[in-house]
Formats: sequence, structure tokens, C-alpha cells
Amino acid sequence: MSTEHRARHTLYCSLCPASIYLLLGRHFCPGVSGVTKYGGRVSAGDCEVEMDDRTLGKGRKCVPSPSAAAVGRSAVLLLAGVVFVGWLMMWAMLPTRTYSSTWAPKLAALTGFGKQGIRITVYVFPVLFLFVVACVYLHLQQQKGGDPNTQRRTSTRIAAAWTRPVLVRGPLGIVTGIELAVLLMFMALLVWFYYAYVTVEFSKLLRVKPGQKLWQAELEKAAKRLGSVGSLCCALLFLPVARGSSLLPLVGLTSESGIKYHVWLGNMAMAIFTAHGLCYVFFWASTDQIHLMTKWARTRASNVAGELALLCGLAMWATALPRIRRRMFELFFYAHHLYIPFIVFSALHMGVTVFCYVLPGVFLFAVDRCLRFLQSRARVRLVSSRLLPSGAVELNFAKSRCLRHNPTSTLFVNVPCVSRLQWHPFSVTSSSSLEPDTLSVVIKNRGGWTQKLYETVSSLPPSGGHLGVSVEGPYSPAAGVTPFLAHDSLVMISGGIGITPFISVIRELVYQSAMAETASMPRLLLVCVFRTSAELDMLDLLVPASGGLYGSPSLDLRIEAYVTSESEPRTGNDAHKRPCQQVWFKPWPSDAPVSPALGSNGWLWLGAVVSSSFAAFLLLVAALQRFYIYPVDRDSNHVYPWAARTMLNLLFLGVSVAGVTGAAFLWSKRRSAREAKKIKSVDGPTPAMSPVSLLHWAGGGGVERELESLPAQPLAQATNVHFGHRPDLKKMLLGIHDENVGVMASGPSGMLEEVATICSSGLASNLHFQSISFTW
Repeated sequence: MSTEHRARHTLYCSLCPASIYLLLGRHFCPGVSGVTKYGGRVSAGDCEVEMDDRTLGKGRKCVPSPSAAAVGRSAVLLLAGVVFVGWLMMWAMLPTRTYSSTWAPKLAALTGFGKQGIRITVYVFPVLFLFVVACVYLHLQQQKGGDPNTQRRTSTRIAAAWTRPVLVRGPLGIVTGIELAVLLMFMALLVWFYYAYVTVEFSKLLRVKPGQKLWQAELEKAAKRLGSVGSLCCALLFLPVARGSSLLPLVGLTSESGIKYHVWLGNMAMAIFTAHGLCYVFFWASTDQIHLMTKWARTRASNVAGELALLCGLAMWATALPRIRRRMFELFFYAHHLYIPFIVFSALHMGVTVFCYVLPGVFLFAVDRCLRFLQSRARVRLVSSRLLPSGAVELNFAKSRCLRHNPTSTLFVNVPCVSRLQWHPFSVTSSSSLEPDTLSVVIKNRGGWTQKLYETVSSLPPSGGHLGVSVEGPYSPAAGVTPFLAHDSLVMISGGIGITPFISVIRELVYQSAMAETASMPRLLLVCVFRTSAELDMLDLLVPASGGLYGSPSLDLRIEAYVTSESEPRTGNDAHKRPCQQVWFKPWPSDAPVSPALGSNGWLWLGAVVSSSFAAFLLLVAALQRFYIYPVDRDSNHVYPWAARTMLNLLFLGVSVAGVTGAAFLWSKRRSAREAKKIKSVDGPTPAMSPVSLLHWAGGGGVERELESLPAQPLAQATNVHFGHRPDLKKMLLGIHDENVGVMASGPSGMLEEVATICSSGLASNLHFQSISFTW
């Protein structure tokens, strides 16, 4: 190998994960999945590595070992389960005498950092370790292989018993069996936590202070321990809203579904903290100590800080009520930024040692928020858009090939010329398998922000213009296409713009059906409900703007479209007869393709960032404790001011997270910039398939369908349009007699509840429900 050839080989190895798999395949198994050799180049997935015959061996073909990978993933998952159960057991033991009298002194001697060292070791480190283990598991999950039919049998057995809705209508929304079981167990833990704490505290009340009665002393202890119970809720509060967290996909959650658990935890935490504050106010009033409300103790809990934290929490709680949130979303959005003073004042009120209980969630949320902020600063390259007559607009972004996203992913979009502050989530409609260089979202004209965006795009010249856009994400479910292959039939029910998540599902399954050799594909039924016939142009989006929609006779797709407000097809020059308008954009040199924040091996790098930033935080805190606080305080916690110590810890937390995360992001950005130069330009000519309405009307007697570059089973021929009524979902679903039927619903809450009621009625045990809801 020449010097130049070797240098190119080294560069490729440093840029993509293919070299890692080639090396692993060379030493540990006969080969690597998805690796194909073409002369001197080796392709692994979307990456290529310059190699010669001496590197791989002539004629050597790489094949993975699925059983070894499965064993590794199972071992990692088992380890994560053991750590999580142990962490919960330590929470259950915290209020007991055994922990305070026996375990805590031994742990303090072992760590050498007093109470703060105990709580970091017992309550912080396990969560971060679990996070890193989840990163490794998800990285292995991305590379998994195996028989889709085996995946079908396994996932169906697991999903059947636990994902069936048990509560449909009520304040909790749609709740599955596993969600209800976890919720009841968590509430039981809260009850035990409070009961054990109060029992121990009351047993210590041998004598009361002069001027106090026994019930007043008991009220003070009960109020104090309400705060401890609220801290348990806060320990989990920030975990579901870390969008890029590895803990959510580890348990099969997405960033959207995690919002529901954040709401549950937030309601419980604020109810408990409000009771905590009111009990203390009543106690101070009954003992003539109301002046303590304005006290900021030097080495004890600060009452003023606690009151300010409670006020911030109440403001967020009030503006998050469903009626206020839906009618005044901007008020809710901006009020929720009070989480920053809420965290700061809560830390000042608790003290740094107690704050360690909630530190894991705050730390992981800080890492996620920092990465999101850095990613959102860049302007991404907007390639084209399609303006639909119904008022929807499709935005097509250039993306890096190493960015892989699964169906039903979500992308947060910001358009500065519309609003610099507003970020809105949208379903990704493209398939990274079918469209490796493009990422698409569809935005329906429904409000002020979307109306202004539609007007801005439509005012641009079709031949060229520029629109500055920033994005966060995409955020994908970890399971990929496996849940869809786990069923014999897949029913997708949508209302209005709710069809957008299913566009990516259909595109991905079309691609899989064309590429699969032995795996059987599920039969697909798309039931979409629209208010007017103009909205039928949403079906045009099933075909990518760039064309190239592969087809296969093995994919059985049927579309049932319902127009509810019209009794028959309209005649005349209506909106649905106008063609889609295509707009192409001219990129600026600073525009970059959408790429993962931490590169192609993002999960591994995320685990490294969390580990490194937490290690940096520990080093800074250890130096502070050893050389600055200990000479003054001597571990008494009664000399050095709590506020100063807490603020220094928060400062070190911010510095360590921002420093490590920023360094990792800049390194990834430089690498992505080098990869972006290799992406083929998509400027210039229009795509091979010009957008054309799949459905246009020819008089009142029927429907005439035009077809162009569509799959082997034409979408137009697979579509039936019904006017003047809603679908009979119960008859449809109960009429499917396949053994395993997946039912996905996306749309208004009433539709979701109707579908969930049918699936949970017990009339058919073969229906497996999944809700895709974006109504926060």
C-alpha cells in the first residue's frame, strides 16, 4: 500500500464506523453484516473505506454472528435492569433506621466526602451508569441483524400482554396495562417513603420545644417529609423530557410519549410541594413564627429560596393546564423556562447534599439541552418544498448519509424570518432507507406561525430563493421497522394532518418489501379521515418529491379515505384540481446538511460525553471540598454557607457540561463538514417525477386517477374515497381476522379514544394498539 493510499485509508477509518466493524470482523468473526467488497473499496452501510486485498483477504465475505450480538444485547439489558432495581431499593431503604444508622456511616467512610459523597455514590452514579449502559445497548441495537420472522414472534408475545389499553377516557388519557402497573407501584413507593419517614421522625419526638404542642411538632416533621417525597418525584421529573436521552428508547419510549410521564410527575411533585409549603405556613402561623417566612438561614434550609422555587413551580403548573396550554401555547412555552430559577432556588433551599437526589435528572437534562442548543445554532440546507392546494407545505432538507432515522421520527423546526423564538415539532415523512440524502417534514396551515410560513414559502420564486431554517433532531424510536414487521396486518388510522407519521412508515415498508428476499411483509390498511376533499392532496405525499418510490408485489397496501363534510365529489375549478407548486431553494455557503449532533456513532459518543462531563464535575467538586471548604467546615455542614457551596456546585456543573459537550460537538461538526463536501449537489434540474395530483376529479360521477412512477401496485388503484360519513372503525377492525394485527392511531383525541376503546374491549384479542399523539 502506497503512502498516499495508506493516508486515505487512515482518514476514512477516522471518519466512519465501517473500519471498526471491519476490524471486529477480522478478529472476532468471519465478517461483518452489510459489508460488501468492490475492488479496493469496502462498503458498510452508507460508509466506505479504502482497503486492498491484503486487508480483508481475497474473496473473503463478511457475515455477522447474530447470536453473539443478541447475547451481548441481552447481557447489557440484564445489567441495566439489575442496576435500576438496586437503585429503587436504595430509595425504598432511604427513610429507614437501617439506612441512617448502619449503611450511611459505612458509606460515608468509604467515599470520604461525607453526605454528599454518599448520595452521589448511591443515588447519582447508578443513574448515569444506567444511561451509559443504555447508550451501549442502543448502539448494538442499531447494528443488530437476524430473521425478521423471529423478531415478529418475539415482539408480538411481549407486546400483546402489556400494550393493551386499560384506561381510555379520564384525566390520565389512554393508559396501557404496563403504564398503569408502573404508576401504581410508584405511588405505592411514595406512600411507603412518606410513611417510613414520618414514623421514624415521630419516634424521635420524646420532648417538644418550649411553647409548642405535640401536634405542632408532628406537623413540622410531617411538612418536612412532604418535601422529601417531592424530591423523589423531582428525581425522575427531568428524565422524560431529555429528548436525546438513551433511557427513553431503552424502555421503548419516544420523546413525545415521554411528555405524558413528565406531566404525571410534574402534577404529583407540585401537589406535594404545595402541601409542603402550606403545612409550613400553617405551622409558623400557629406557633407565632410567621417571620420565619423571610428567613435566609446561613447553614440550614433557606425559606425564602424555597418560597421562590414554589412560586416558579406554581407558575409553570398553572400555565401547563390543558385549557391554557392549548389556547395560549406561547404563554405556556415561555413560562416553562422558569425551570431554570426553579432548579436554582430548589438547590439553594435544599442544600447541595439533598440536591444530589435530583442531580441525575438535572445533569442528563443539562447535557441534552446543551447538545440541542448547539445543534440549533446552525442553519441547515433547505433543498425544496411542495405547496399543496389544501394549505400544507412539505419542506425537504439535505441530510448527511450517516444520519439514520426510523419511521415516526420527530423534527423540531425554527424559521427565524417567521419567529426567532418559536420551535415546533413535526413528523418526519421521509425514509432514510428510501431517501438517504433527504429529510422531509409536512406542515399544515393551522395557526399564525404556520400561516406565515406558508405565505413566506409561496412568495418565493419557483426557480430559486433562500429560506433560513434551523432544526433539532430528528428524534427516533429505537425499534426501527421491527414493530411493523411484528404483525400480520398493520392498520394505520389518521385524522387530518395525523397522516404524516404514517407516510414515513409506508415509505419504509415499500423499501423493505423491495429489498427483502425471504421476510414476509404485513398487509397495510391506511384509513385517513379528512374534512374536505381538498385535503386529499395529502395522499400525494406518499410519493417522495424526488420520485424513486420502489415497489414490490409482496406489499399489500389499501387506502380508505373519508371526506366527512362533503356528500359527493365537487365539480368545477376547485382547489384540489390545482397542481402542487414546487419551490427550489438556493443554499448559502454556511448552510449545512442535517446531521447527527455527535456523528454516526452518536450513542457511543453520548455515553462518552456524559461520563467525561460527570468525571470533570467530580474532579472540580473534589478540589473545592478538599482545598476550600474542608479547611473551614471540617465536614460539619454548620460553618461554610450553604448558598455559596450550592452555587459553586451549580457553577461547576454548568462548566463541566458545557465544556465537554461543546468540545465533542465541535469535533463532530468538523467531521460532518468534511463529509458534507462529498454529498452530491441536488441543485439544478427538477426531479425525475414532477409532482402530480394522485387524485383529481372528473365530474360528479366518479374519480379519475393519474399515475406516474408509482409502485408495482399503483397507489391510485389502491385508494377508495368515501364521502359524507366517517369510517365504521369497529366494523373495520373486528373484521380483520389475522392472528396479529397492529393498530396505530394518530389524530384528534376523540379518534384516539375511539380506537383505543375498540382495541381494549376484549371483542378481539388480536388487536395491538399504539397511539401516536402530539397534543401536548
